[in-house]
Amino acid sequence: MRPPMSAPAGSVAILGTGSCAPDRVVSNDEVGAPAGVDAEWILRKTGIRERRWAEPHQATSDIATGAARRALEAAGITVDQLSTIVVATSTPDQQQPATAAFVHRNLGGPGSGVAAFDVNAVCAGFVYALDVVSALVARNGGYGLVIGADVYSRILNPADPKSAVLFGDGAGAAVVGPSRSGGSVLTSAFHFYSEFSDLIQVPAGGSRKPYDPAIHDAGLHYFAMDGRTARELSNTIVPGLVKQFLHDSAVLPSEIAHVVPHQPNGVMLDDLAARLDLPAATVHRTVGEYGNTGSASIALTLDHAAGAGALSRGDKILLVGLGGGVSVGLTLVEW
Repeated sequence: MRPPMSAPAGSVAILGTGSCAPDRVVSNDEVGAPAGVDAEWILRKTGIRERRWAEPHQATSDIATGAARRALEAAGITVDQLSTIVVATSTPDQQQPATAAFVHRNLGGPGSGVAAFDVNAVCAGFVYALDVVSALVARNGGYGLVIGADVYSRILNPADPKSAVLFGDGAGAAVVGPSRSGGSVLTSAFHFYSEFSDLIQVPAGGSRKPYDPAIHDAGLHYFAMDGRTARELSNTIVPGLVKQFLHDSAVLPSEIAHVVPHQPNGVMLDDLAARLDLPAATVHRTVGEYGNTGSASIALTLDHAAGAGALSRGDKILLVGLGGGVSVGLTLVEW
């Protein structure tokens, strides 16, 4: 039996979290009608009761900024103390510059001395970004701001029942910096299955298929997903990766107090929770009221768990992300 992992001296920890979602609440009736399904079918198939969608004037950076401000306040950190801002998103404000640039501007940050950029691992993006920022802060000092944010309502085909009913808009954020109370971002592992790179995608709008009227008429600018295969991959790949990750990290399954997974839909979460074999863990959910918020979902759910007082000092938390690519990210955090 391996000894439990402990946070190293001088480690980097999550110091505060925040989240933000648009005010507009969108019911199953509203999304179901154009997709040809009813509210009861959506709830039964997905476990989603409602979701939030951005108003026409709101972009990803606006919601990301709201989450960032709350995380900074929770951590007791000001924007001028930040050395790094990373936004995980697959729905940026525009192709360039990075959405992180707009967040930095919105926060009123200083004009130099800050690294600000985006990462895109789709729904696993926040886990990737957290690892990158934690490493940069550990090496360079200062404080880092990690944000997961997406506005999927802008890329959904309203007539597609496989995707239009699943997604909501939102953002979650975390401030990382020198540990104050023994907590730590302990370790991460990443996996990629590029043979499934067409499984979850927006086919057009990039250099392969630039936007033109024919692209629009064909609907290739919309999000597309093979949900059945994504569910099968989650069930077959993720539990084994989690088991190996904990083994490699010298952590017993019984030591995991919380699992904060990506929130694809409630039925997939039920399947995943049953296969993880983590007997002491609470699997946290926000999918019922927010839907699948993409890159935001892990960060938003972590903030809700923290805000509810569910996380205690010393708790080991497993973050689990699976996104397009297909990308898988696992991070172990000590609170």
